[in-house]
This record gives sequence, C-alpha cells and structure tokens, in this order.
Amino acid sequence: MKAELVRIGNSRGIRIPKPLIEQCGLKEAVELRVDNHRLIISPGRRPRQGWAEAIRAARPATGDKPLFPDFPNKFDNEEWQW
Repeated sequence: MKAELVRIGNSRGIRIPKPLIEQCGLKEAVELRVDNHRLIISPGRRPRQGWAEAIRAARPATGDKPLFPDFPNKFDNEEWQW
C-alpha cells in the first residue's frame, strides 16, 4: 500500500487507513523509530510499563539488597494507578 505525504505545518505526515490502525492495535499515541532506513510505527507503551520486571531482573545481577524490600506494597497494589 502506498500513501502520500501531506503537509502539516512545517512537517509532513501520512494518513493511516482505519483497517491498518485496527490491525496493528494503534491507539492515541504511537512510538516511532528508524531501522535500516525504514520508519517503524508501533503501539505506544504505558508510562512505566515493564519497570517492575526490569527491577526484579536486575536485582540478582547486582548482588545488592533491594532498595524497597516490600515492593510492591499495599499502596502499589491497591491505590497507585499503573
């Protein structure tokens, strides 16, 4: 499928057809990156998505005691909006 670049102020943009948006699961925000001269558009991530897993994965490698031994705590599980 080909798409025309359209002028948006000093920038350019493309219109993504609705079926492609639905098929890719795109919402309000997307992530853009360039890989081997290709523009990659992927669904946006939630803020802090994957942080807890990254902390748990890094903990054994450091050999240090965790900064927050009770993580996640009651506040994290019941009151905080992740």
